[in-house]
Amino acid sequence: MLQIAVCDDEESAVQAHREMAERCLQQCGAVGKITVYTSSSSLLCDITEDQFYYDLILLDIEMPERTGMELAEKIKPFLPNVKIIFITSHIEYAIDAFELSIFRYVPKNDLDKRLFPAIQDAVRLIVLEAGKFYTIQTNSRLEKIAYQAIYYIERDGKNASIVSESGVSKVRKSLAQVYDELGAEEFIYIDRGCIVNLIHVMQVRDGMAVLKNGTSLPVSRSHLQDVKEQINRYWGAHI
Repeated sequence: MLQIAVCDDEESAVQAHREMAERCLQQCGAVGKITVYTSSSSLLCDITEDQFYYDLILLDIEMPERTGMELAEKIKPFLPNVKIIFITSHIEYAIDAFELSIFRYVPKNDLDKRLFPAIQDAVRLIVLEAGKFYTIQTNSRLEKIAYQAIYYIERDGKNASIVSESGVSKVRKSLAQVYDELGAEEFIYIDRGCIVNLIHVMQVRDGMAVLKNGTSLPVSRSHLQDVKEQINRYWGAHI
């Protein structure tokens, strides 16, 4: 069951966004529970102190207690894989939203057109990610690694090293073989010897891909422009 939170200091907005999320779940054939908040502090407390889990959060940026931007920064360490959709009337927040690895940015003046597909895309991606695993099987070992848990994969001699939330797993295959077996658009080459999972990329700057876990990986000059374009295509437009 998907866990979705809707947070906005305006009661009417919370109810409207909740109803839209409910319609999205129905249309996607997904089962979910939607929890609403009119206080950003309450949402933060539930996540950081009571350890509530959410797959998706619809978050207004302009709130009196804490801005959505501040809230997202505090939430991410507790829910690193959560999808956040920012809703705001201030277009300048989009760049910061990208650096926080926000799933989508929806301007308030275009809510009717853009919020529904944003929620729909997030729900579909969550459902898709939940069922995808890379399997390492040998005579003595069977290991399944969730796609969403993989940070990056790098060439290590005749092996490929898969770096994930649980550590490093080596498989006796070439990087190209692993890439073909993954067969997922979120994995891209940033260098001939390294594949990164786009869902963990916070930003690309100074020739480095910065991941959510703090790792910085060099992006080769020949791949740099293509990497930026693929990130834009994958996450969709924020503005």
